Amino acid sequence: MTGGDIAGLVAAGVFALLVLLLAVPILKLGKVFDEVRTAIRSLSDGATPLMDEVTATVTTTNQQLKKVDGISSNVSDASANLSALSSLVAATVGSPLIKVAAFSYGVRSALSNRKKPATGRRSR
Repeated sequence: MTGGDIAGLVAAGVFALLVLLLAVPILKLGKVFDEVRTAIRSLSDGATPLMDEVTATVTTTNQQLKKVDGISSNVSDASANLSALSSLVAATVGSPLIKVAAFSYGVRSALSNRKKPATGRRSR
């Protein structure tokens, strides 16, 4: 063996050692990538049912809001009808009731003036 052959063997050994030293971190990095892939897969598997539940909840909430909107619309209509009815009753009953009250006051006043003794009045 010549000096060049020995130098080549030493260089080949150093290169093989370098490859082995670099292979360990690369294998560990491969395991990390496998773990990341597993974590992403489990996250994806868990997110799909969660999104389905959120979609169902939003759909149910929208249906309930439509019902509440219908109820509030009916209440608004009922309050408008009640307001119109009270205005009608006030217009129909209010004026005659005021007239009856004024008439009864006049009758009471006339009767009370008539029943008073004549001491305070002069007669001619």
